[in-house]
Amino acid sequence: MLRPADQLPLTPEREIYTVSRLNAEANALLGQSFPLLWVEGEISNLSRPSSGHLYFTLKDRSAQVRCAMFRSRNSRLDFAPRDGLQVLVRARVGLYQVRGEFQLLVESMEDAGEGALRRRFEVLKRQLAAEGLFAGEAKRPPPRLPHRIGVVTSPTGAALRDILEILRHRFPAIPVVVYPTPVQGASAAPHIAATLRVAGQRAECDVLILARGGGSLEDLWAFNEERVARAIHRCPIPVVSGVGHEVDDTIADLVADVRAPTPSAAAERVVPDHAEWLRLLQRAADRLARNVRVELQSRGSGLQHLARRLDQRHPGRMLHQQGQRLDELESRLSGAAQRGLQGRVHRLATALAHLRRLSPAARIERLAERLLGRASAMEKEIRARVQRDRARLDRAAAKLDALSPLKTLERGYAIATTAAGELLRRSTQVAPGDLVTTRLAKGGFSAEVKTTKKE
Repeated sequence: MLRPADQLPLTPEREIYTVSRLNAEANALLGQSFPLLWVEGEISNLSRPSSGHLYFTLKDRSAQVRCAMFRSRNSRLDFAPRDGLQVLVRARVGLYQVRGEFQLLVESMEDAGEGALRRRFEVLKRQLAAEGLFAGEAKRPPPRLPHRIGVVTSPTGAALRDILEILRHRFPAIPVVVYPTPVQGASAAPHIAATLRVAGQRAECDVLILARGGGSLEDLWAFNEERVARAIHRCPIPVVSGVGHEVDDTIADLVADVRAPTPSAAAERVVPDHAEWLRLLQRAADRLARNVRVELQSRGSGLQHLARRLDQRHPGRMLHQQGQRLDELESRLSGAAQRGLQGRVHRLATALAHLRRLSPAARIERLAERLLGRASAMEKEIRARVQRDRARLDRAAAKLDALSPLKTLERGYAIATTAAGELLRRSTQVAPGDLVTTRLAKGGFSAEVKTTKKE
């Protein structure tokens, strides 16, 4: 049965959204519901348009989400994002309103592997600090002038060449012992710790330099291992660390007795400047020569004074007077007193000889000769020592020149590295199409790998 129209129930008024309004409100709701959060995943479908923004997909095993990182944000990155890289992003949740696509607006990005290493670094740093391994009172100053220097580093790295060059330039007379060890890779940390123990047991050096060139946190990780830190702390020889560049910070730096910003700076810390020491020695030699001259002049003046006093009190004057008296007695006593007179003359001659033997003039003359002899011997010793030091310097320079890796290159060998800077030792390190850089004794070149042969 139909009812009149005025008796029909009223239909509520409908609120109709446009698509733009819906997406805008959804975007605002997402932004309010989710604060800035950290998301970890693998980069895929990375795009770099001319605008400078980054667009990519962040995925894990079972899901993915689109991401955008604007140019003002990605310009601060200290690494190059690429497909397949595991990253940790700090982002806001939002909606790309034009397409209605759920997305993350990335504020910052970290290499997930490096971030994990950073967390391990901080945990170990707090642990060792609590145990007192970083305490200043536990650190030992290196000797001012070591008798022998030990270098714990890779025998093929640039750090060793830099250290040897600095040591040769600053004080070439000090011998250097190189303790070879790998400084990168999974096996580097146990090798470094074992090498430090061996150096401490042999006790042939006064100071050790632990060094490596710069690199990423992962490259330097061997120097952040606990076993290396404890080996440094237990080493009976003062350890000077020179790991990485000035901006690098490792656990080994904090435990070492002296921390240097670079391997070259570590070499400068352990030896003085030989030119400055030569200047100091020359000044000391000049002072010694002046003191010897002053002493000789003083002794000469004393000798002259003693000679005058001796002349004034010389028994010869009294003998002259006695001689005159004897002459008078001789004339008075005549021949009867001749024998007694001769006896007295004989006793007088004996006394005169005895007085001459006791005269201080002879002793003074001997002392003067000894002084002159010692001054001459001292001057000869100084000259001989300078000549010996110069000879040792020449021999050390010749040995260092013979051990230089550049000599090997001059004999026709070459050093090949990958595009990443790794030394080529196996054919499995490269593939066809890779670029290889070859260093010769003079210059070098780059080449593309066509084929490889198995080992």
